[in-house]
Amino acid sequence: MPERSPAYSVRLRDEIEGRRATVAVVGLGYVGLPLAVAIADAGHTVVGIDTSAESIAALSAGYSLVEDVSEKDIRRLLEADRIRFTTSYDGASGADVAVMAVPTPIDEHRTPDLSYVVAASRSLAAVLKKGALVILESTTYPGTTEEVVVPTLVERGFTPGQDVFVAYSPERIDPGNEVWTIKNTPKVVSGLTDDCRQLVMSFYLTFIDQVVPVTSIQTGELTKLFENIFRIVNIALVNELQIICDAFGIDVWEVIDACATKPYGFMPFYPGPGLGGHCVPVDPFYLAWQARSKRVNTEFIELAGRINATMPTYVLGKIGRALNGQGKSLRESRVLVIGVAYKKNVQDVRESPAVRLIELLLGEEAIVSYHDPYVAAIEVGGAEMRSEELTDDFLAAQDCAVIVTDHDGIDWGQVTAYVPAVVDTRNILRRQALTPTVEASPTAASFE
Repeated sequence: MPERSPAYSVRLRDEIEGRRATVAVVGLGYVGLPLAVAIADAGHTVVGIDTSAESIAALSAGYSLVEDVSEKDIRRLLEADRIRFTTSYDGASGADVAVMAVPTPIDEHRTPDLSYVVAASRSLAAVLKKGALVILESTTYPGTTEEVVVPTLVERGFTPGQDVFVAYSPERIDPGNEVWTIKNTPKVVSGLTDDCRQLVMSFYLTFIDQVVPVTSIQTGELTKLFENIFRIVNIALVNELQIICDAFGIDVWEVIDACATKPYGFMPFYPGPGLGGHCVPVDPFYLAWQARSKRVNTEFIELAGRINATMPTYVLGKIGRALNGQGKSLRESRVLVIGVAYKKNVQDVRESPAVRLIELLLGEEAIVSYHDPYVAAIEVGGAEMRSEELTDDFLAAQDCAVIVTDHDGIDWGQVTAYVPAVVDTRNILRRQALTPTVEASPTAASFE
């Protein structure tokens, strides 16, 4: 590792701790925009960079792109000249700190797509000044920061750890969560050198209550992946338990509630229609892909992924059985999907199991509609669908409703009063002392 460079690090720490730093935030989605606002609120000057001209125009006019950031806050910071937005990386030319919060998707073969990280790293390296701190927040496999970000800086003549500082800190953003916010959620941080780690700690402590330093960047990268692997495996387990309970005619929710009374050794997870969002369905396969390069099998991760991916098909079977109870088939039956966002009280439909379920229903020639107070329109199979209003007449015209997302504010009593068959994948009806349709127990084929 390079020798310590106290001149640059001392100067930068002084700017950071004095809350006088200029900070470039690259990527203004559900991670980057809340982060940019929190940094600006801490007293730093923020330049938000995004390749979408439409997004930059909206933000510059004071409009928010994500639910967790209010337009009032954006406009307040714009008026105070504490934040500005641009599509040009020239805005980062004077930055003391640059944070990359760009997407890291996977393709149809579950291969990581690091093109956004590569592009952002190269663009930043071309304009950064000496003595800047570069932080990657995007979720990725162990080795990315040192194999992708560091070489781009070296190519531009920097010596990482000496005249530019490199760190990794995985994002911990839970959209719609009003209890655990950026400020009070502990932040894992790591650095290429001791100086890098100390600087990234100082930076985040200006707007986050607690930081958790780890000894290496690869440890930090793996930390984020394992957090989501923990979730995907346990969700897959409880989804499989639901299938087993259905076969035995046992209420899976009652089983989980009973288990949750144990004060040690048990953490409740709940079944559902499948996984959604950018992180949980995607991130574990970054590790699985990288592990294969080390000739390590990740059987648990792959199995969990398969189980969760089949849940929309399992829900389709439940809808079919509910319709069979009325003497109807899926074909030409009117099926209402309630909630298409991947989780309650958000508008994000990325990887939403509702979209896959709608595709399956259309494939069975059902007449499908949806309602979601947060999502006005979605595209399924190249065609646009728009959210329907839940009027009494509209509900009464449906043969079956399936609750995929249990948003607050929906009158579930109205749904059960007018729709003859309701499949509840979220247990919201029982929680509100309402009764969903009771379907016949699944056959052995449901386990396939």
